[in-house]
Amino acid sequence: MREKIAQLQDRIIRCKLCPRLAAHRQRIAQVKAPRYADWDYWGRPVPSFGDDRARLLVIGLAPAAHGGNRTGRIFTGDRSGDWLFEALHDFGFANQATSTHRMDGLTLTDCYVTAAVRCAPPDNKPSKKEFSNCRPYLLQELSLLNSVKVVVALGRIAFDAYLACRKERGVPIQKKPLRFGHSLVYHLPEGITLIASYHPSQQNTLTGRLTRPMFHAVFRHARRWVDN
Repeated sequence: MREKIAQLQDRIIRCKLCPRLAAHRQRIAQVKAPRYADWDYWGRPVPSFGDDRARLLVIGLAPAAHGGNRTGRIFTGDRSGDWLFEALHDFGFANQATSTHRMDGLTLTDCYVTAAVRCAPPDNKPSKKEFSNCRPYLLQELSLLNSVKVVVALGRIAFDAYLACRKERGVPIQKKPLRFGHSLVYHLPEGITLIASYHPSQQNTLTGRLTRPMFHAVFRHARRWVDN
């Protein structure tokens, strides 16, 4: 299993399916942000990260231009990652509360973090075709991660991407369409618990739409359902 997941991540890193995304991430890696002028940007598709026996799966939207696209690790080096790994640490899924670079010692236990799209998109808005190109990677992860019991979708796009994958795999959902809303919990037919959360982007956290207590409540639910 671990070898198959590692092979999948190697394929993700080498992916060239989306010319617009490739051009954007490479341009960002060359121009850089002034505060990161001394960094050697990753500038490639960003692989997933975590425990291949995880019972908790966290799905985000895409790497940040100066976060994952810089560091080469998902949710690493940006404010969203600060929020995510702090929460994962508080509820026993991470060995530390910070994620700054790939060699910082961070490890995840019983948790795997992935995304709907693997390259930093312009204006954080992948196209429908780019979502479609990336979906097979998430589909394969869902088939390989056999221990997952709880899925936390960070944002409506991640929520919809997960449901699209379920539909493509022919896995039943429910008769009524599932509605996205922060901290909504759905118990799906085959024993998966799906928890929706606002994305911890600065657009949400700086405006107060998402607060730390709200975000931590999501992972308190996740811890509860993982352990049940």
